[in-house]
Amino acid sequence: MWRHRRLLLALLAAAPFGSLQAQNPQPLTLVVPFAAGSGTDAVARTVGQKLAEKLGQTVVIDNKPGANAQVAAQYVAKAKPDGLTLFMTTNTSHSANPALYKELRYDPIKDFTPIARVGELPFALAVHPSVPAKTLAEFIAYAKANPGKLSYATPNSTSLVAMEAIKRIAGIDIAQIPYKSSPQAMTDLVGGQVQVYVADLGSGMAMLKTDKIRTLAITTARESQILPGVPPVGATVKGFDLTSWNGIFGPAGLPKPVVDRINGALQQVLAEPDTQDKLRQLGFEVWPSKTPEEFTKYVADQLAHWGALIRQSGVKPE
Repeated sequence: MWRHRRLLLALLAAAPFGSLQAQNPQPLTLVVPFAAGSGTDAVARTVGQKLAEKLGQTVVIDNKPGANAQVAAQYVAKAKPDGLTLFMTTNTSHSANPALYKELRYDPIKDFTPIARVGELPFALAVHPSVPAKTLAEFIAYAKANPGKLSYATPNSTSLVAMEAIKRIAGIDIAQIPYKSSPQAMTDLVGGQVQVYVADLGSGMAMLKTDKIRTLAITTARESQILPGVPPVGATVKGFDLTSWNGIFGPAGLPKPVVDRINGALQQVLAEPDTQDKLRQLGFEVWPSKTPEEFTKYVADQLAHWGALIRQSGVKPE
């Protein structure tokens, strides 16, 4: 029996580490900075399931909401760069937060390894039916006639910056009510606790198409195929164009072979018509970067763009 044990140990010692890891791959954790039910969460679960098939390993979704994506960002930034902890995040953590907060406990450039952009998630401005407005122009006129009497929900930076930009350009006074999650913000809009919400199509699609709320405009410069007939905010508020991007990162120092392997698997996943159809049903538009290097440049460009946008909107860093 001892001879058999010595033979087994010798075989294990001689086997390449990579082959053993391939036979018994550890689960990959995909950290999401928003609560379950949010648009980013829905995208992560769709992409994660497909990614697991391509990589041949389990993909676990780990929701870490809080502090406008800072909780999750700090967690991933401190993770071991072994390819087992990844971050599916948005412009909130990597474009907006540096201009929204005086101090961040992570650096969006230095603390992460960009792997791939996944796509973009349009947002729509919706109001509670108690607001007597059927168009964005009517809403602005009503808000001007009732300064300080309306409130809007802000569960993420896109909702915040979009609404603050509209307020500044249109000259209206609406109170901000912070929320920890998109589902709760939508619940309170439906219930009338807040009267306005710029909602992501991912988490808000079901309600945006009902008469429980009234959808007035979308934040992108062009009309959405997902919400046909809903005009862009820019058609009324000149020069307005805002959307939310989504991408996957690893901690800083992620080895290039690992980056390339995950990027390659993602490219395959996002090219599949089935994946694109599922994401489109969530209100998400697939728009992958071709290479990690392209995504790296995009992240830097968006950081500068959002910084300028936030300063123009008049939002003061906390």
